[in-house]
Amino acid sequence: MDTQLFIQNQFAEFYEKNSINIKAPNSIEKREFGFFTFKQKVMLRHKGFVTVEELRAFIRETVPSHAYYSTAYYDMPEAKMEEKGWLGADLYFDIDADHIPAKCGKTHDMWACKNCGHVDSGPSPGKCPKCGNQSFIEKTWPCEVCLETAKQETIKLIEILTTDFGFSSDEVNVSFSGHRGYHVHVENEVVHELGSVARKEIVDYITGVGLEATFQGLGFGKSKTLTGPNLDDDGWRGRIVKGTHGFLLGASEDVLKSIGVKPKAIDAIVTNKDAIEKSWKTTGPWYLKGVDIESWKAIVQRGVENQSAKIDTVVTTDVHRLIRMTNTLHGKTGLLKVSFPTSAIEVFDPLDSAVAFKKGGATIYVEEAPKFRLGEETYGPFKGEKVELPMAASLFLLCKEAAKVAD
Repeated sequence: MDTQLFIQNQFAEFYEKNSINIKAPNSIEKREFGFFTFKQKVMLRHKGFVTVEELRAFIRETVPSHAYYSTAYYDMPEAKMEEKGWLGADLYFDIDADHIPAKCGKTHDMWACKNCGHVDSGPSPGKCPKCGNQSFIEKTWPCEVCLETAKQETIKLIEILTTDFGFSSDEVNVSFSGHRGYHVHVENEVVHELGSVARKEIVDYITGVGLEATFQGLGFGKSKTLTGPNLDDDGWRGRIVKGTHGFLLGASEDVLKSIGVKPKAIDAIVTNKDAIEKSWKTTGPWYLKGVDIESWKAIVQRGVENQSAKIDTVVTTDVHRLIRMTNTLHGKTGLLKVSFPTSAIEVFDPLDSAVAFKKGGATIYVEEAPKFRLGEETYGPFKGEKVELPMAASLFLLCKEAAKVAD
């Protein structure tokens, strides 16, 4: 059987039984919807629905590989973009492992040069080492390390939104995307009318753009003693202390040197880790003899980077963005986009909770795939072999274009 048709049939069967669980956005009649289908390579968009029943019926009929709705509210969702009549938009954040450095180094990912066909592992380079081409075909995998890294960034984001911006837990919705990251969605009347410029200000705050240590209290007092913000300070002042302290305790001499800390300051830091730990509970890690102000600025900047949330800035500033619908399948994995309470994020397991296909199996030929886990089972690695796997694992590899249905 044709591999694409096999995936489509499995998606169709799933939606026939489970479309009732698809969650429509608030004010559905004011939202634009968009879909990728298995037959078309372009998005079918500018669709509108009045009721959730109409939406679910459409999904059962068309069987999309991806289903989206707009963060924006419109007078006429089905009109052309310039005629829709923008009424406002929710505040939306996307955190994707693709854009976050992880301990795995993305060693499970692969790329191929579109020009010469050269293949290698890891993230794609700026230029192909063989021919200099800058266009690549990439295969990325949602490993547990990548997903945990994305989760930690999401936790930081939720803390900033609830603590600094004052949004309640009822207004902040968090979801696993179904692939390599998380979505955080804020629905609040205050944010609806914010334009792209205002949303860019929110992005800059969350990512720590433009933070200057001297403007956050770092400097010399009257007695020429270095002073700085305290741990119990609100906002970024307190985060700077937390980030700086954490960085100093774990930083090696090489890391400190790489960010521009002077040799005398490096020696003072390395030999006074106990003093840094004790100062953590009182005045902050600022009282270290031998650490000059310029070294402190470099250290604080790294602390800011560690405390900021790594979000896709373009997604948040786009007031017309389409986002994936909750409880729909992700066409690149066969996993679900699933929502859960912010209080549950620490224990949330995306490779278990997002598994949609619980029964059946398939025989597939796997070209190449790294080791991966779904639920309680681990599969692979595979290379050039025919295997029989549970349906969830089979669809995962088929959707990732790492395998095809065996004859």
